[in-house]
Amino acid sequence: MGSVRARATLGATAVVAVALVAAGLLLLWLLRSNLEEQVDLQAEVTGRDVAAQLATGRPPDELDLDDGNPVQVVDREGLVHQVSDGLEEITGTGVARVTPDAPPRGSTEQDERRADDGDDDGDDDDDDDPGDVDETRDDEGLPGPGELDDEIGTVTGSAVIDGEAGEYRFAVVEVNTPWDEDLIVYAGAPLDIERAAIDSVRTSMLVGVPALLAVVAGVTWLVTRRALRPVEGIRRGMAEITRSEDLSRRVPEPTARDEVGRLARTTNETLAALESSVERQRRFVADASHELRSPIASLRTQLEVGAAHPELLDVPGAVQDTVRLQVLAADLLLLARLDAGERPLAGSVRLARLVRAEVDERHGDRHPVAIDELADVTVRGSRGQLARVLGNLLDNGQRHAAGRVRVLLREAAGWAELAVADDGDGVPEADRERIFERFVRLDDARSRDDGGAGLGLAIARDVALRHGGTLEVGRAPEGGALFTLRLPIAPDENDPRAAPRGIA
Repeated sequence: MGSVRARATLGATAVVAVALVAAGLLLLWLLRSNLEEQVDLQAEVTGRDVAAQLATGRPPDELDLDDGNPVQVVDREGLVHQVSDGLEEITGTGVARVTPDAPPRGSTEQDERRADDGDDDGDDDDDDDPGDVDETRDDEGLPGPGELDDEIGTVTGSAVIDGEAGEYRFAVVEVNTPWDEDLIVYAGAPLDIERAAIDSVRTSMLVGVPALLAVVAGVTWLVTRRALRPVEGIRRGMAEITRSEDLSRRVPEPTARDEVGRLARTTNETLAALESSVERQRRFVADASHELRSPIASLRTQLEVGAAHPELLDVPGAVQDTVRLQVLAADLLLLARLDAGERPLAGSVRLARLVRAEVDERHGDRHPVAIDELADVTVRGSRGQLARVLGNLLDNGQRHAAGRVRVLLREAAGWAELAVADDGDGVPEADRERIFERFVRLDDARSRDDGGAGLGLAIARDVALRHGGTLEVGRAPEGGALFTLRLPIAPDENDPRAAPRGIA
């Protein structure tokens, strides 16, 4: 399923389906439990009412029974004492008979059986009048009050009343009558209402849940399509840009400030950065070709003249053009590595040593280089690249100085500040950022022999940034340019928490 819209719709529908099914099952369980409790309560009320009548001494054949629900009164021997009117069949109570088979109270058989049960001393009292009242009887002629069992049981069964069959829940109530008879009352309550309600809810769910899922799927499909419409516009825009190779074009940005809107804006920012990078690369190639053409042409001319007229060969000029070509090639190679994301080597560099070594190599330059202050600071990075930065700054200072170049190294708030100042004309404030662009030379009128290719300061700033530092230009106290290189100072070598590293 390759469509995000289809996957989102399917996922949302599946989640809602699971939630609805779980909620439906829980609802059915709660409904069933509640209805069963109501049915059990109805059966219990009927059973207690019948048991209460027996406990007060009412004969089974005179009980006031509910004709609409099945009621069966039996004893522990399985004899049926009474059933409700119209009861034709019954199951689940343990006694399937629906016709009273116990003798009525007051009959000879009933009295003899009760007398036998109450004759504890074995005496023969057959000559006594069965109708005589015992001294234990109360004023109404009853031996004493009956008793209901507090524990009410329930069983499930069926019954046929007046030809109509149904499922019932029977309350099981045990009662002891005033004549010490242990009877069991089975009072039923119909389960038809419960099952009808559950079937109704189940049917509603079977019909409603699919309909609701269809609505959820449809709404999700429409909402997702509306939400992803800008994404499709971005895709089409990127496809058109790819086909046309025109990086100046942009994708449409929706007005909504949501994730899609941010995606469109980020895409346009990426396109702008890519356009700038490609344009910068084109200018770099064009400028590099232009800068390489001049020393190559000069060198070729000198070699051709030398081949035709050996006495006219300018060897120093050829060597100078070769060196210039070599330096330019090295600068271009370093810029290419920096553009490719090359990180500096993780070594430790003592800047004071680096400055002394670089200045010592410059004896005999046209302008002397003076060391003003050298703080003993250590930074992390590549010694070769940092030496290249210092060399480029010194070359730039000597190129524009009137007579003196000054170097200063100090520590300031956890940063190493390396400053190179000259007493030349300085850099106009409007051009202080432009001089760090590649192939930029402010003095276009000067000869290429005196000036560089315009790559030294660009390389210096790129190296500074990749070392976590900055390179800025300002005005020196002498009136010329003041270039300040700021680099983070490395952790103290004596700090046991510092990782071991070599000293460059």
